[in-house]
Amino acid sequence: MLDGSRLVTFFAFLPIGLHVAFIIFVIYFVIKIIKFMDAKTKLDQERNEKLDEILKFVNYEYSRK
Repeated sequence: MLDGSRLVTFFAFLPIGLHVAFIIFVIYFVIKIIKFMDAKTKLDQERNEKLDEILKFVNYEYSRK
């Protein structure tokens, strides 16, 4: 069991520990968001390229008529 001085020490460092844990969580969250946005950008570029190909094909077929 914790005696008085250990309990005071624990409660003194508890806010610091919570702040450190929060900062680590924020850094982790920001890294995950950056990775997600990079993947999303890549997939959006691929989708736009495919749409361009479809539009070119449709325009080509339309102009042949």
